[in-house]
Amino acid sequence: MRALSPNTISAPVARYSHGVEIPAGHRLVRTSGQLGLATDGAVPSGALEQARICFGNIAAILAEAGMDAADVCHVSAFVTGREHMTGYMQARDAWLSDVPVLPSSTLLIVSGFTRPEFVVEVEVWAAAP
Repeated sequence: MRALSPNTISAPVARYSHGVEIPAGHRLVRTSGQLGLATDGAVPSGALEQARICFGNIAAILAEAGMDAADVCHVSAFVTGREHMTGYMQARDAWLSDVPVLPSSTLLIVSGFTRPEFVVEVEVWAAAP
């Protein structure tokens, strides 16, 4: 994959690429939105811990397809308030800390999810040969 960040536009405001080119012949995986729901049914109260669970779930889904964080080409995330952005971004940046090409990214503030205790949801696109 190749990051697309033209010097004719403003630089990204965080750790992501403006676009990502996927080479021909790659398989694509798209995850459903993952919530901060632990395997025991617990939901941590903070965005950081919920986002860590989201990315852990995504890692497991990608592993089933023989992929990992380095294959992620786009991340879409949803938080229920600006106060949750920092925790989410901290988890995202940690999860993507070793990837050679940063994915493109979208972060939206939404009014809520299926249960009021959820404050973060994350979905990704990934591509690999």
